[in-house]
Amino acid sequence: MKLDHIRNFSIIAHIDHGKSTLADRMLEMTGSIDKREFREQVLDDMDLERERGITIKAHPVRIDYKSKDGRTYMLNIIDTPGHVDFAHEVSRSLASCEGALLLVDASQGVEAQTVANIHLASSYGLKIIPVINKVDLPNADTESVKHQIEDILQIPAEDAILTSAKTGQGIVELLERIISEIDPPAAPAEDKLKALVFDSVYNSFRGVILYVRMFGGKVSKGMRIFLMGRNKVFEVVEVGVFKPKATPVNELLCGEVGYIISNIKDASDIIIGDTITNEKDPVLKAVEGFKQIHPMVYSGVYPSNSADYTNLKSVLEKFSLNDASLKSEPENSAALGFGFRCGFLGLLHMEIFQERIEREYNLDVVMTHPSVVYRINLKSGERVSIDNPLKLHPVTEIEDIEEPFVKMFVICPAESIGTIIQICRDRRGELLQTETLDQRRVLMTFDVPMNEIIIDFHDKIKSATRGFGSMDYEFDGYRTSSIVKLEILVNGEPVDAFSTLVHSSKAEIKGRQIVEKLKDLIPQHLFQIPLQAAVGGKIIARSNIKALRKDVIAKCYGGDITRKRKLLEKQKEGKRKMKLVGKVSIPQRAFTAVLKND
Repeated sequence: MKLDHIRNFSIIAHIDHGKSTLADRMLEMTGSIDKREFREQVLDDMDLERERGITIKAHPVRIDYKSKDGRTYMLNIIDTPGHVDFAHEVSRSLASCEGALLLVDASQGVEAQTVANIHLASSYGLKIIPVINKVDLPNADTESVKHQIEDILQIPAEDAILTSAKTGQGIVELLERIISEIDPPAAPAEDKLKALVFDSVYNSFRGVILYVRMFGGKVSKGMRIFLMGRNKVFEVVEVGVFKPKATPVNELLCGEVGYIISNIKDASDIIIGDTITNEKDPVLKAVEGFKQIHPMVYSGVYPSNSADYTNLKSVLEKFSLNDASLKSEPENSAALGFGFRCGFLGLLHMEIFQERIEREYNLDVVMTHPSVVYRINLKSGERVSIDNPLKLHPVTEIEDIEEPFVKMFVICPAESIGTIIQICRDRRGELLQTETLDQRRVLMTFDVPMNEIIIDFHDKIKSATRGFGSMDYEFDGYRTSSIVKLEILVNGEPVDAFSTLVHSSKAEIKGRQIVEKLKDLIPQHLFQIPLQAAVGGKIIARSNIKALRKDVIAKCYGGDITRKRKLLEKQKEGKRKMKLVGKVSIPQRAFTAVLKND
């Protein structure tokens, strides 16, 4: 098909604003899917996506649409996630498009993630078409939403398309606007194969399947392709497109979106964002514009059964194929054995990862408490980054410690302002500015340490606003903070597995929590066990596990009291000696309970 008959676009919006449903209606109304095969959220093919009602993976699909001008156009659409933790999926789809549909819920208005997505789309220079969805709802307020789009997003909204993805209202008008306003793919400077790998999946029988956007030339079965990132050559076994199921075709041409199956069996041979070219006549310059997003949260991943370590390693390699932000490296813990240190974009990203491992690969894993990456400035002038307290240098070598901060945007009802400010202050946050969006809602900007929002902050925002609040954040650099290493001592001996990096103001609270938890989990021994939390050698919290006491005077039915005292003193001396040489047995469930993110 000619380039001027091709349109590549993405759908971006806040979570639950109707992206997947809009894609459903487009597929249904253009006849791209058989009615017998149709189901709700047809592009969400994971059970986890359908259960939670959210999109986790970006899904490409081709639509052939006959316009009112009589011509047939090829529309390549990529449905994207809306949650902040899956921004990397949005980034990849935008790098493969020339335009984007900005979807806003007519009943909810502009949300925090809407603001983040529009900034991301603008950075790629895409043509943005505003779409106000769910106009059929009784509480829809389209005029107010138009004002929000203009005031907050700085996008003219007088021509915003009013749609209802549920009823099909406005879908035909939207398709016509896509054709008339979104530019076709640009003609390449040279007719050589040039394709961007924007995603990939692993198939047990066919190996690695590459999702590509063609920027030049063509690719067909039997060609030998060159991966510029890995400097490797493979032979093409099959090429195809998504309609919406994978459908083989003879060749993929410039401007099209599809898949390539080659003889790639090793997951490590692929880099998301890599450029594919022809082995015989390669291009010299790779595709530009793909934004590599780095993990912000790290956690240890260990198999519950140590025999599953090899399986876990293989699973992580496959996961890295279609999740470019997932980083992993081998790690060894004295408490949990061999495992991996994995990087995620946020807590939901980590939670979804754990559920997919357990569901799709039937692998039971233990996830340790998440932490962020700290930068350590040493007195020698060297700067190192650590995400594990065990790697912290001695205090005498450290000049200062820097922790990551984020600029956080919270949109909430006006009556919740005081509660939100208090929640953020409890997390060491600082209010930067407040903007009134309309009569009901405000936009607040905070400066908050990343470490304070990775656990349950989003849930607290939702609870405080009865579900009407939304948040998003962007990395705002590193700043010097009073970060200390919290150590837990069991019977006077530090246990490395329980060590953690915390802000000095939170060290005592955190220490007491761990000590109290261990008091309930470590069984009694024949001697008293002191549990202590320490920072720099100073004890800041303590509790004792009482000794198991044998009733040594049970056989004394009478006689002088000195006989009983003699037996009790002998027992006391024995326990004192036992405490000096005895070892505390800490059960596995104690490590799991303290380290696991619960």
